[in-house]
Amino acid sequence: VQLQASGGGQVQAGDSLRLSCAVSGGTSSSYLMAWFRQAPGKEREFIAQINWSGDVTSYADSVKGRFTTTRDNAKNTVYLQMNSLKPEDTAIYYCARGRWWSRSKDEYDHWGQGTQVTVSS
Repeated sequence: VQLQASGGGQVQAGDSLRLSCAVSGGTSSSYLMAWFRQAPGKEREFIAQINWSGDVTSYADSVKGRFTTTRDNAKNTVYLQMNSLKPEDTAIYYCARGRWWSRSKDEYDHWGQGTQVTVSS
């Protein structure tokens, strides 16, 4: 199973970006998917997760109301829509696949390679 994250870039504060995570070599439809991010010198932190059917989501307080995760199981792809971006959102963003509803990175067994998001003020 491979996860390929894409869509990162360099934007201004207040701008929007949409990240995608394509799953290949397997399926995402039976698994929950999550997004994490890691800023330089910091631990990888939970951002958002979505259940297998896409009708239940959960977000970190730092992004709640600004970020939205969705999924298209027919395309084996998960999305992270990021609005009202702030400089503190600057990080490498990772998607991950897991079986258990958890905000711990240790519960996710497959990871994408990460995509850089840089937000300037």
